[in-house]
Amino acid sequence: MKKITVLVVDDSALIRKLLSEIINSQSDMEVIGTAADPLAAREMIREMNPDVLTLDVEMPRMDGLDFLEKLMRLRPMPVVMVSTLTERGSDTTFRALELGAIDYVAKPKIDIANGLKEYVNEITSKIRIAKSARIRKSSPLPVTRNSTADAILPTISNRVASTEKLIIIGASTGGTEAIKEFLIKMPPDSPGILVTQHMPEAFTKSFANRLNSLCRISVTEAQGGERILPGHAYIAPGHSHLLLKRNGANYVTELNQGELVSRHRPSVDVLFRSAANCAGKNAIGVILTGMGKDGAAGMLEMHKAGAYNFAQDEASCVVFGMPKEAIAAGGVNEVVSLKDMAKNVLTKLSTMGSRSNRV
Repeated sequence: MKKITVLVVDDSALIRKLLSEIINSQSDMEVIGTAADPLAAREMIREMNPDVLTLDVEMPRMDGLDFLEKLMRLRPMPVVMVSTLTERGSDTTFRALELGAIDYVAKPKIDIANGLKEYVNEITSKIRIAKSARIRKSSPLPVTRNSTADAILPTISNRVASTEKLIIIGASTGGTEAIKEFLIKMPPDSPGILVTQHMPEAFTKSFANRLNSLCRISVTEAQGGERILPGHAYIAPGHSHLLLKRNGANYVTELNQGELVSRHRPSVDVLFRSAANCAGKNAIGVILTGMGKDGAAGMLEMHKAGAYNFAQDEASCVVFGMPKEAIAAGGVNEVVSLKDMAKNVLTKLSTMGSRSNRV
């Protein structure tokens, strides 16, 4: 079996050494070179043609994002970012994902040597995913509110759909960009939206703030206990499961720090199952790009409860794992490309019955 070849790019000699030890400890991958800066990396990519690149952001001679932008334009390849767990680090990580990076690994802030060793499974699994992932075309410029105006879909003709219905979204690898593309098209009167994206705790608030700056709807990190309102999206925090609950006549959010479900917290299955229990046929489920099967069982429960469910198609996914598993489980009504997802969801909402169907 041919090993996955990896080039490690980081200005820290310690990080280069630790990542090399972690990667070389796996039977199916090997580090074929390390570079302290992007200019050295550029020459090594030409000479060695690695399968996957791990890339730091803050480096001498050339910024990691500048290098990534040039790389994805001239020689697209799978890249896993190695980013610091800071607000600034999360902002640059999201920009890296916009530019075409497949995924990211968060560097521990303290005790780096032991911290990185604890991330062995995460680092190596993301390298494996990157090797088989679909390389996306980079976004040359950051998206802004003004640049998305033309993409926003018309308001919903069925007002009850805005006030009585809910959109429930789950995603993982590639999901930050997929969720962004979906939400920036939502009109201000869209139904309340709940989102679970697999993401570290330190990143979810920055992710929500970034989306809020781009979208016409309000996007926040869920706090627990909020009434779910039309024109609002609530992102699961990285430390807790996000659930849909009822409080009298209202839907509200709930956070739960229980055990991992489908190996995740937050888990898409947890969110989807709560939607099946509380919203029934008032919910529309959306499962987007991601590795694994988190969400497949929960989406089937939503389907059985009367929800109408969408899955992202293989051609537009970075990783088709989660949608594929949901389709195979039998819980999906429509398979749709990412570019058409928001339009199809809103079209379905406009045709849903005008009477409340809360269960």
